[in-house]
Amino acid sequence: MAPDHDEPLSLPPEEVRRLGYRVVDMVVDHLAGLRDLPPVVVGERAALEARLREPLPEAPGDLDEALDLAAGVVLRNMQHGDHPRFFARVPSPSSPVGMLGDALASGMNAIATSWVGSTGPTVLELVVLDWLAEMLGMPAGTEGILLSGGSASSLTALAAARAARLGGHDPDAVVYCSDQTHASITRALRILGFAPDRVRLLPTGSGFRLVPGAVAGAIAADRSAGLRPFCLIATAGTTNTGTVDPLAALADLAAAEGLWLHVDGAYGAPAALTEQGRALLDGMERADSLAADPHKWLFAPYEVGALLVREPGALAAAFAMEPEYLRDTTGEVNFRDRGPQLTRATRALKLWLTIKAFGVDAIRDAVARGIALAERAEAALRATPGWEIVTPAQLAVVTFAHERAGAVDIAARAVADGYAVPTSTVLRGRPVLRLCTINPRTTDEEIDATVARLTELAERA
Repeated sequence: MAPDHDEPLSLPPEEVRRLGYRVVDMVVDHLAGLRDLPPVVVGERAALEARLREPLPEAPGDLDEALDLAAGVVLRNMQHGDHPRFFARVPSPSSPVGMLGDALASGMNAIATSWVGSTGPTVLELVVLDWLAEMLGMPAGTEGILLSGGSASSLTALAAARAARLGGHDPDAVVYCSDQTHASITRALRILGFAPDRVRLLPTGSGFRLVPGAVAGAIAADRSAGLRPFCLIATAGTTNTGTVDPLAALADLAAAEGLWLHVDGAYGAPAALTEQGRALLDGMERADSLAADPHKWLFAPYEVGALLVREPGALAAAFAMEPEYLRDTTGEVNFRDRGPQLTRATRALKLWLTIKAFGVDAIRDAVARGIALAERAEAALRATPGWEIVTPAQLAVVTFAHERAGAVDIAARAVADGYAVPTSTVLRGRPVLRLCTINPRTTDEEIDATVARLTELAERA
């Protein structure tokens, strides 16, 4: 149906309602049939171009046809990160409740920039940040902001660290992290102007963990050379292996040396909700800044990342601005002053609704379920001839290799096979397979069947 021309770029209310119901039906049908789809569909560019490329539309089009094209072509040809057998990278096993929150925020065009323009969304974000701090063990008074994900969270944290510890850019400032640190962090440091020779990518020890003694030695050497150590980056759940750095020991070292401690818990931090996870993450609560991605292990849809900062005012010291056209918005919390974005979507609503709908106990159980699934996968692999466990299950990640077939080949065959999708990575020069099992809707039978299918694919070599 063509748009209603009584108001520009509008539709009659009943038409919006009809189309909205169609979209909800599409989402519900997709979720109901998710197990019947391949976890990843890699489309051919030429075929997709043929379906999607057209001259710039000058006249109104058929919205029903456009929705069919979006659902049947655009959104079919991608990874389905909420699929129970999508084990690649770090999945996003989102809840449909979060989708409703996202739709509500987008439908009302809700902004979360300044107090005057967004009092409701601002208070909701403050509430959600306090809940996150409590869930992850951070102290009362912790400040924060919701961002697009771990990349933006770590970039924002490191900018705050630089302002707090250095007062601005210092070419002699040095940052310490490990060879397992996520690539988004080294990119963030590059964006912030840190030269490669001021970033210490220290080799990890056994279990791929950062070695406190090696960090201390590097700090001492840099001080002797007249450099200025200022920031230590630890990881609470590495992407490759699920490894947790020795956070308590690193917190001791950072405190003794006067370094800002940033913990990248983008996927692993929510494990603090569980008894097993709390033991592994001991010391995380002492971080000066902590990144966590609710669109991973807190079951919100893309995109929402969280940054929590111990020191009140540290974010504003790095990001606050007061041009003449915003001076009427000062005096209360303005999230534009806590990060790089001025215009900000209301990200809190999808996470708030998810927590309200299910409660933390259910989320805790879902996180524990993900940890148990990786342990089951490890046991199944150990019981199947031909497989070697390279790193045991930790924080829902297990890595392994086959005696006959290469990891990259098996991963490619799995994508083509369409039942379950692992990913390959490289550990100290060795290609390995990796499963990340954080989806609580994955069944034990699907784990067993995945191991059986991967075994079959490996033995075809």
